[in-house]
Amino acid sequence: MALLDILNYPDPRLFTVAKPVQQVDGRIQQLVSDMAETMYAAPGIGLAATQVNVHEQVITIDISDQRNQLLVLINPRIIAKDGSQVYEEGCLSVPGIFEEVTRAQHIVVEALDVQGKKFTMEAEGLLAVCIQHEMDHLLGKVFVQYLSPLKQNRIRTKLVKRQRELA
Repeated sequence: MALLDILNYPDPRLFTVAKPVQQVDGRIQQLVSDMAETMYAAPGIGLAATQVNVHEQVITIDISDQRNQLLVLINPRIIAKDGSQVYEEGCLSVPGIFEEVTRAQHIVVEALDVQGKKFTMEAEGLLAVCIQHEMDHLLGKVFVQYLSPLKQNRIRTKLVKRQRELA
């Protein structure tokens, strides 16, 4: 297992659309393992492969308090959604920034697990938010893009300045 580098907004690689995984094999399983370790170490509750500069449709999520219920979604697709909820979101690629975003309250998602087996699940509340947030990453979208252009610009300026200071 290895800790992976997480890309920070506004890195242009975050806007890359991920390709479907062709085969769930040892390479993908190692990626899942590395992503989970990286997510837990960050610490975060979700991580998309795009965030670690791998442009394939792989997501790891764990919203449990004990951090022992890893959910892996490979090639996820939302097949139904309804309702609406506003949630304050943060992102490992946008450190220190938290903003309210409106998303579907209830979703049904279809995906492959870490063994390559297809499954369908329902999610609501925080889990639904997290799945939608991570799926956006696979589409090359970061949550700040839901905000006003003014807020996006402020966040971009703040993060670029912070990166310069760290360099």
